[in-house]
Amino acid sequence: MYGGDEVSAIVIDLGSHTCKAGYAGEDAPKAVFPSVVGAIDQMDVDESDDPEKNPGSGESKNNSRNEGDKAKGKRKLYVGSQSLGYRRDFMEVLSPLKDGLVADWDIVDSIWDHAFRECLLIDPKEHPMLLAEPSSNAPQQRERAAELMFEKYKAPALFLAKNAVLTSFASGRATSLVVDSGGGSTTVAPVHDGYVLQKAVATSPIGGEFLTDCLMKSLESKGIVMKPRYSFKRKEIRPGEFQTVDLDFPNTTESYKLYSQRAIASDIKECVCRAPDTPYDESAYSNIPTTSYELPDGQTIEVGADRFKIPDVLFNPSVAQSIPGMESFAEIAPSVRGLPQMVIESINKCDVDIRRELFSSILLAGGTASMQQLKERLEKDLLEESPQAARVKVLASGNATERRFSVWIGGSILASLGSFQQMWFSKSEYEEHGASYIQRKCP
Repeated sequence: MYGGDEVSAIVIDLGSHTCKAGYAGEDAPKAVFPSVVGAIDQMDVDESDDPEKNPGSGESKNNSRNEGDKAKGKRKLYVGSQSLGYRRDFMEVLSPLKDGLVADWDIVDSIWDHAFRECLLIDPKEHPMLLAEPSSNAPQQRERAAELMFEKYKAPALFLAKNAVLTSFASGRATSLVVDSGGGSTTVAPVHDGYVLQKAVATSPIGGEFLTDCLMKSLESKGIVMKPRYSFKRKEIRPGEFQTVDLDFPNTTESYKLYSQRAIASDIKECVCRAPDTPYDESAYSNIPTTSYELPDGQTIEVGADRFKIPDVLFNPSVAQSIPGMESFAEIAPSVRGLPQMVIESINKCDVDIRRELFSSILLAGGTASMQQLKERLEKDLLEESPQAARVKVLASGNATERRFSVWIGGSILASLGSFQQMWFSKSEYEEHGASYIQRKCP
């Protein structure tokens, strides 16, 4: 048992798009920053950093701790919104995750370090840690997380909780079907009495970043150029009248340029897109009124049918193949299901006794789930496709922030419960039984 009543636990949710970190018992995370990092290979570039060019922006600069790997050992990592917002020569943008699971622990280490030391300003030795993990996390991943937390950060206690379970707790339910649509993927996971039913978990590679790419390609095919913010400056020539001057940075990497353009496209998506009431049809939406959006360089664009076409990819993935530049998706398109099919498939894999309850408590969570009209469209499609006897009810918090942070909020509630205190995997248990013991402590 870990008697940690006097210090607040730290809750960390490392998602594919953003990392959320904060104190248990609070209603929102203190730190929210991108899950990607900027990396400069020190073998290519002179190590000297000009302090004039590199203002102190609280970035975490961690060299890799993996001494055996020369390529990793010679790179400098930049973490956090400010550090990534500052363009640097030869800086690649890297994600630690691949298909929802951690592929680069060195980057995860730097992200956690940034959260503890730069954002929360805490000593990890003094706080128990609750980490949110994907519903289908592998045992090796869980053991590696435990090793890193206990060996490097010397945390007094640790608990790993499944994303879907935390979302369910955040809404006050022990049984529900969680539809978590985040940046990198969409996962449908049934939760029964606080446990994920692994055999019925369904995943799709279509998440917020896929929709952002679709929107970018579609706008580019119409001749709209999204200039990254670093590539120009605007000068006021008369009051209220601006002139745009292009800047040339030949050493900017493609990944950083794409990261900067995605930030703009993502904002367009959030501002103008909404799920259509009925399946998207080219002819029906061809004369739809357009919506204006002003790009950072001052040009105003008109977004028409794309406002409805892009969100419909969630329901009908084959729509993506009709977007110029997305042809590569055709290879995997036949195996990707839409949201309503994933929900029904997942419920059908569960025991007959709990299907009715799952149909009546479908929870929407994740940043992409905040899209306008998504809840209404999903409920409408499910009513058409589900059995007559099922009472379909799609639930989503009216507050978009709560939808985005539902996993973190569930962790905050769980770690602050008095009855949860004996559940922690303590440092002494780790030293006695090793990392594999976490499989028993955190089922």
